[in-house]
Amino acid sequence: MQRLKKNAFWPIGLIVFVWFVFSSPYFINHKVPYPSLYQVSSFLPWNKYEKYQGPIKNNAVSDVINQLYPWKHFTIEAWKSGNIPVWNPYSFSGTPHLANYQSAVFSPFNILFFFMPFIDAWSLLVLLQPLLAGIFTYLLLRELKVSIIGSLIGSVAFMFCGFMVVWMVYGTLSMAVAFLPLCLFAIERAFRKISFFSLFLIPLSLIISFFSGHFQTSLYLALYSFSHIVFKYVTTKNIKALLLTVIFYLLGVAISLIQILPSLELYSYSVRSQIFSNTGSIPFQYLITLFAPDFFGNPVTRNDWFGYYAEWASFIGIIPFMLAFSALFLNKKKKIIWFFFFAGITSLLLALNTSIQNIISVLRVPIFSTSIPSRIIVLFSFSFAILAGFGLDLLSEQLDKKAYRKVLFPLFSIGLFFIIWVLLFVFRVLPSDKLSQATRNLVLPFFIFSIATILAISAMFIKRKQFSIFLVWTLFILTAVDSLRFAAKWVPFDPKDVVFPEVPVLSAMKREVGDGRAYGDYKAYIDTYYHIPSIEGYDPLYSKRYGEFIQSAKTGEFTDAKRSEVVLEKHGKYTDRVLDLLGVNIIFHPISYTYQNWAFPVWENPKKYSVIYKDEKFQLFKNNAAFSRVKLFNKYEVIKDSEKIIKRFYSNTFDFRNSIILEEDPGLSPSGESSGKASIVQYTSDKIVVAISTKKPALLFLSDSYYPNWKVKVNQKEKKIFRADYSFRAIVVPEGNSTAVFYYQGIL
Repeated sequence: MQRLKKNAFWPIGLIVFVWFVFSSPYFINHKVPYPSLYQVSSFLPWNKYEKYQGPIKNNAVSDVINQLYPWKHFTIEAWKSGNIPVWNPYSFSGTPHLANYQSAVFSPFNILFFFMPFIDAWSLLVLLQPLLAGIFTYLLLRELKVSIIGSLIGSVAFMFCGFMVVWMVYGTLSMAVAFLPLCLFAIERAFRKISFFSLFLIPLSLIISFFSGHFQTSLYLALYSFSHIVFKYVTTKNIKALLLTVIFYLLGVAISLIQILPSLELYSYSVRSQIFSNTGSIPFQYLITLFAPDFFGNPVTRNDWFGYYAEWASFIGIIPFMLAFSALFLNKKKKIIWFFFFAGITSLLLALNTSIQNIISVLRVPIFSTSIPSRIIVLFSFSFAILAGFGLDLLSEQLDKKAYRKVLFPLFSIGLFFIIWVLLFVFRVLPSDKLSQATRNLVLPFFIFSIATILAISAMFIKRKQFSIFLVWTLFILTAVDSLRFAAKWVPFDPKDVVFPEVPVLSAMKREVGDGRAYGDYKAYIDTYYHIPSIEGYDPLYSKRYGEFIQSAKTGEFTDAKRSEVVLEKHGKYTDRVLDLLGVNIIFHPISYTYQNWAFPVWENPKKYSVIYKDEKFQLFKNNAAFSRVKLFNKYEVIKDSEKIIKRFYSNTFDFRNSIILEEDPGLSPSGESSGKASIVQYTSDKIVVAISTKKPALLFLSDSYYPNWKVKVNQKEKKIFRADYSFRAIVVPEGNSTAVFYYQGIL
């Protein structure tokens, strides 16, 4: 190992090679890391066509279809048109887009979409995540004086660890954490020798992470990085390096606020901010998946039966796991090893289902108490991947010194692996129908472990330098094979020509919807991608009040909003009222759903709902009673109590067609029926222009969701936007002809 050049660049090339092997379906077979076969085989309207039916590799990544890909598509379209995508008018009757965080509006990797076809830019965005994670981890380990092979093992272990792999196709979570090793690399260099380059990398890492689209993961990165700064100061007493690294660290956080602050504002208005739970913590027995990821099955093979595979993914491989413990047992002097050990164990304890999680839930700590706690497991995976690099060097050092007892101790300690077999076959800790599955998925980790153990023991007797080199290279190859097998099994590579394919009914919806909205048996992927406005939506962050308004339509009584989605009950008592008020003029209806109890009963009222499109699979109905998106009112009621507003609006005595409910008195004298007209003349993601003509002062109602960042000017004068009908907008307009300009005014 000493013969290897200290500053050789070939190890980076080897990391790229391992990455290329994983990515080869894209580069060689022209398939994309996107679940397109799952989309067209399982999602309306495509799954109604036989030509789109086919085998599905992974059906556990639906959020990529429902959220991430359409949001990215909308983001890039807005940027290309010269607009900042602050507002998405297509979901939830309008909802913040930049502030939903996962839209990653400011991600520097968005530049890829300006020079490449969208699906290819998306593919590179996804595939760059493990590559960057691997290269940055290698740089960190080399900065920590770990050998080349040890650094390679740590790099591969992290770039294809459980968290990185299961979230890879989302293009957000894995990218957010990929810059953790780069940030630590910069901190290490800055404490060793202060330079602008090292200091510059600290805020750069933080900014890119916070702009990558997952706040929880970026927050973990920020806390871990700051802990590392504190550790370096404690061990070096370098006050100058401390001050400079903290200043540049805070600079990175400050710049990131242009994404963080809008998201925190939306978070405060959302359901998520009020749901405190430790649901999703990892059970202790699930830790066997650290090295046997499919012990409890895998969603890809449709045999997972215990837990949440993606949320609890902690895999780092049996070789890195073994080497990490070797680092602990063999270490004597290196404080940095203990830093990574305690960081990893702390992260593990916070991810496990323990009393610690119960305490955090009870304390109602924002973000930590409202997010899935198991995702912090990525910090454990990272820490132990780093320890694996140290472990290889310490193991090699002991073999070179012929300190065989020290080598045997960690080997036999890790040998407790065999106890698992005893538990399975002697004590029968698993149900009989799951036993064969578990043992089958334990064979490969056991095989790899056995080879590594035999080679390590053999090195005690074969006292040749060449065998030591053979040993470490074998450990690297086994790590790479194990990691690649795990990653290739999970990540789908599907044909690019069936990614959001156009079908006639979608073209008809886009053509017919106009300024109205659509409703029917489809999910969120339709509205944002195809620009078909919807009253429903699926997003971790959305307006709590809007969710309450929609959910209350089922019975007319106040009903809490759902955690992450808004769905209008198809057979609700006041469903028709909501459809009319919110301008739903198109009903999407699969013909095979007719007379089925799960479908909206559009067939029951042929006078109100008339067919405007039909093919062999689908019908589109026009709602002849739907309001326009903007409407003038001369009558109103003032009710301040939220639940009373809901009760009044959904009462049989409330004439919602001629009166609206406000929470403040606008200072108008309620009069007879509305007279005049209003029409939308311009509608973009951050600006709405409405032309109004009325014979007397009136209230202009806009059935877009109320959000405080929206402002309005009427005839170039600022006016107040009133919250109307619980969750929408109304303004006072004067007599005569007027122009109202609604505009989004956020932090930017």
